Amino acid sequence: MAISKVAVGRSSEATAPDAIKAGFAEFIATFLFVFIGVGSVSAYNKIFPAGDITPAGLVGIALAHGLAIAITVAATANISGGHVNPAVTFGLIVGGQITVLRGLVYWIGQLLGAVLAAAVLKYVIVSGEPVPPHALSAGVSALSGVVLEIVLTFSLVFVIYATAVDPKKGSIGIIAPLAIGFTVLANHFIGVPYTGASMNPARSFGPALINWSWENHWVYWVGPLVGAAIAGLVYDGVFISNETPVATDEY
Repeated sequence: MAISKVAVGRSSEATAPDAIKAGFAEFIATFLFVFIGVGSVSAYNKIFPAGDITPAGLVGIALAHGLAIAITVAATANISGGHVNPAVTFGLIVGGQITVLRGLVYWIGQLLGAVLAAAVLKYVIVSGEPVPPHALSAGVSALSGVVLEIVLTFSLVFVIYATAVDPKKGSIGIIAPLAIGFTVLANHFIGVPYTGASMNPARSFGPALINWSWENHWVYWVGPLVGAAIAGLVYDGVFISNETPVATDEY
């Protein structure tokens, strides 16, 4: 069972220089991802201040998120593993690819980066206007939102395991950032009209905190974390051999 691979880590790991460096990389990467992603939604709202999102707007927002995650993963893969997402970190903890203590360092960096990005957008770029938080669309229940976020995040973390974690990936590993970016892009086409296609608690947390908007916010934690955990358990338990080293600090 993959759950048996979960490792807490050494007590000194959270303050080790390489862990701090990795956490700082996650801070920068998540700041850039949230700045670009949320910024694309703010820019769309600036151009089209009223009305439902258009097909072209959906494509633009999906491209912005997909390209942003591909770029930030590629930029930080050799430093922190390029998680840029608390759910991804959690999925890798479940699969024994990163320790709990290092994962907590990553979470701190990711959440702080997301909050700073939302704050810069709200107080500098859009001059105090609301920075759009994730919210369920009209007629979408919380249960439906959770299930959708579970499926979307499962697909994302499953792709991460297949292209960046699996020791049998061979040369496929060089395209991991692109595969991850395309997955985020494709999932936005499905999820934006219903939940906003978060897949990333940090992406949802930053704008929620800055706007102090918490309605159904739990959906954007429960769904992604459950989806990531299932992907970690399934891929590690079924497709990765028992000889795979556990509790590494990168993927």
